[in-house]
Amino acid sequence: MSQVAQRADVWDDVIGQPDVVQTLQRAVTDPAAMTHAWLFTGPPGSGRSTAARAFAAALQCPDDGCGSCRECRTVLDGSHADLTVLATQGLSIQVKDARELARVAQHSPSVGPWQVILVEDADRLTERAADALLKALEEPVERTVWLLCAPSLEDVIITIRSRSRHVRLRTPPVDAVAQLLARRDGVPVEQGLLAAQAAQSHVGLAKRLATDAEARARRDSTLVLAASIQHLGDAMRAAEKLDALAKQESSAAAGERDAAERERLLQQLGADPGARTQPPHVRSQLASLEKEQKTRATRIGRDVIDRSLIDLMSVYRDALVVQTGSTVSLINEDHRELVRAIAQRPAEQLLAAMDAIGTARERIGANVPPLLALEAMMIGLIAAR
Repeated sequence: MSQVAQRADVWDDVIGQPDVVQTLQRAVTDPAAMTHAWLFTGPPGSGRSTAARAFAAALQCPDDGCGSCRECRTVLDGSHADLTVLATQGLSIQVKDARELARVAQHSPSVGPWQVILVEDADRLTERAADALLKALEEPVERTVWLLCAPSLEDVIITIRSRSRHVRLRTPPVDAVAQLLARRDGVPVEQGLLAAQAAQSHVGLAKRLATDAEARARRDSTLVLAASIQHLGDAMRAAEKLDALAKQESSAAAGERDAAERERLLQQLGADPGARTQPPHVRSQLASLEKEQKTRATRIGRDVIDRSLIDLMSVYRDALVVQTGSTVSLINEDHRELVRAIAQRPAEQLLAAMDAIGTARERIGANVPPLLALEAMMIGLIAAR
């Protein structure tokens, strides 16, 4: 029997969010508490899309989210006929995708009680794409419900958020993440606790750290940068290393998928995969696909760098915790000696280092070339010594 089928109900993976679950369960059973558009916000790893999928399953389930019926299983695995999911791999959601969602929203549900449209990255809607959704949100169709996910309200265009009911998720407790990894993924609780703490309760990252030795090694190599950067040459090499690691991970994540997508497209177009040249219409479609894949690789690379910078910043945060004698738990409990060494520096230097890292994250988010932002950050870390 699958792990999904073994769930007690669809809410089991929505951890550390009792108020959210209560609100959504009430909407499932009480028509007066239901609305046509919901906006799920919360920090990375809080489970926005997990909560949205659980809600979608409960809406389609004849038993309000039992977790074991066909409706629950197909919603949770994304194959339900009345569920449309948009989870962009690129830097933004384009207007053509939004128009397609608006078209689907006009349809009545075919097998379930609701037509559910789930947008996992509503913060990536371009202004034109958001405009394409407005009419669908302003003039809701009966039995169609929108579930939009974003990190915060400020990340969503105001015309979208003003037409949605807000559901805010919080960072789940470390022990709740560890228990989830133990129950769902078979991770020993003690190992899960260390991984959850290191991942700052980001469920997906905690699973990766607990089960992937290479992920742990990459994180370790990032953390030691806090103590290893002494001179300008060190800074430049460290920046190049982080940039190269991000490109390497992005390439590894995309390689097989890109090839499979290309093969599938050629099959759909009836083209010969072994042909030395393709007809113009096939070349055009391939060029469009390659452009999308390049955009996706850019996003993955930036996400990898951002995660590395969050890890690096956590060392300085922990150093401040040690320096002040606070009883707050360390994020990097498994690197306590490194943290103690960094804690010997003046508090002003630790704060300056955190500012440099935060500035780099903002610059990369604003499309500054990552290597340039990383080099400037590393120079800032030297100045903060």
